[in-house]
Amino acid sequence: MRVSSLTLALSLLLSPAAFAQTPPPVEAPAEIPSDASEPTPPANAPTDPPSAADDAEIPVAASDDPGAMEQASNRVPLQEIRRYVGVFNAVREAYVEPVEDRKLMSSAIRGLLLDLDPHSVYMEKDTATAFDEGTEGAYDGIGVEVMYLGDGSMRVIAPIDGTPAEKAGIRAGDVIVSVDGRTLTPSDNNGAGPLRGAPGTSVMLGVLRDGETAPLEIRVDRETIRVVSVRGRMLEPGYGYIRLSQFQMDTAADFSRIVGELKQQAGGSLRGLVIDLRSNPGGLLTSAVQIADDLLDSGKIVSTRGRIPISDAEFSATPGDLLDGAPVIALVDVGSASASEVLAGALRDNNRARVIGSRTFGKGSVQTVLPLDNGDSVKLTTARYYTPSGRSIQARGIDPDTTLRPEGAESADPNAPRAATVYTEANLPGHLQGDEEDGSTGGEALPGDGPINAALAELKKPWVPTAQVHAEDAPPAVAPAQATEAAPATAPAPATQPAPSTEPAPETEPTVDPAPEAEPASPPDTSTDPDAPATEPAAAPEAVEPPSPTR
Repeated sequence: MRVSSLTLALSLLLSPAAFAQTPPPVEAPAEIPSDASEPTPPANAPTDPPSAADDAEIPVAASDDPGAMEQASNRVPLQEIRRYVGVFNAVREAYVEPVEDRKLMSSAIRGLLLDLDPHSVYMEKDTATAFDEGTEGAYDGIGVEVMYLGDGSMRVIAPIDGTPAEKAGIRAGDVIVSVDGRTLTPSDNNGAGPLRGAPGTSVMLGVLRDGETAPLEIRVDRETIRVVSVRGRMLEPGYGYIRLSQFQMDTAADFSRIVGELKQQAGGSLRGLVIDLRSNPGGLLTSAVQIADDLLDSGKIVSTRGRIPISDAEFSATPGDLLDGAPVIALVDVGSASASEVLAGALRDNNRARVIGSRTFGKGSVQTVLPLDNGDSVKLTTARYYTPSGRSIQARGIDPDTTLRPEGAESADPNAPRAATVYTEANLPGHLQGDEEDGSTGGEALPGDGPINAALAELKKPWVPTAQVHAEDAPPAVAPAQATEAAPATAPAPATQPAPSTEPAPETEPTVDPAPEAEPASPPDTSTDPDAPATEPAAAPEAVEPPSPTR
């Protein structure tokens, strides 16, 4: 796992030097006069004005001394640490059963991250290893991106294309509550999890699903999952279709290659392209940035902002559009998260594409993975990301220009239980508050070919992209009414920059919330990784992890 500049900076906080405490200066006692007979001046006797040397000795209040304030803010809270040590010793000595020191310490570190946000977690070595597999796209499991819920159950972010989970009928929004007849508990979230296993074995899943009054029993085979993140085909003469299932290390290069193949099939150029981001949980932000750059001549792509300067970065497009201005439709749903939202937001805010489908997941935060010396890792939320128009989609998501409903949604029983009522970032306990959070339950999963046909029909409608319109000259995008078409978002990209900012961006290690079942939704950032596609415009911020791990 490569250590990025941000990772290095944060790792310094874990070094012993960070715990060094500078004792407060001890003032020397007043010198006792050697001659006791020396007269003491009267209280009302005039005194000489203080000299410069006297001023230098006068202590300065910490509130008036920036250096002292910074030093105080960097100090470890010793009183709280003493309290922790007291509790640690009490548990170790008096708990009804013996507990290993290592287990107690690991639990303490987990607790340190527990109340931050759902994406900041402590990963033991096997979990961290499984998490890293997301960038390689190969692991043994059923092929599904999941998010761990507080009771131990797992919400499906998306089944991965062509995997056993998809073939068995697992859908985005399903909640897996049992495995092989055993109800899941929080302890099942540790390590690789119960969904991973040797190829050729199978597992029986208990699944809660929208519209179903009782849990479904679904048997899924395990196999070696080799994720093909990019697929393409022609929908009609001149109109291409590319499916992006997640953003891996080679996704951007594969996208460019497949666009070239579709253009050849179309006789040299395309009349339009549908980019399918449904149930795409995200992955490497660098890949999403590169794909946006491939479709934009100029304009901002994404920016990140955190508490420390190295977390702040801005990425802009370089000249060159693979489609030569041909119209683009981005198809999204509630399973589109993280890097998927970055791509959709960049294309729409630059007025380069229309977005149709349902509101996206709303994960607008950036995670950094900090490797520890024992092989474990800490995944820490270090920044928020913002679309070119300056909006944060955290806990809000991206509202489509045209809203689609799932097939049969109009005839569904309105009284049936809805398993996916918390299937959004906004409804995750402890989530970061969003600037435009509105308390809604979010979008819906849009399976099947119906949304693709709707996207093709939208693509054929007259539309002249006017990319590079300055954001301040255009009104903000308006969320469309449900099941109706809204005016295309006109919040274009701000002033364009010929190339991404050179300010160092936080590297992203695989970051996708929960520990990946088989692979976390968010792989490590490869912005400066020598193995990353050579076409990257610049090191991108840390991988925007998918909201959940892969199994």
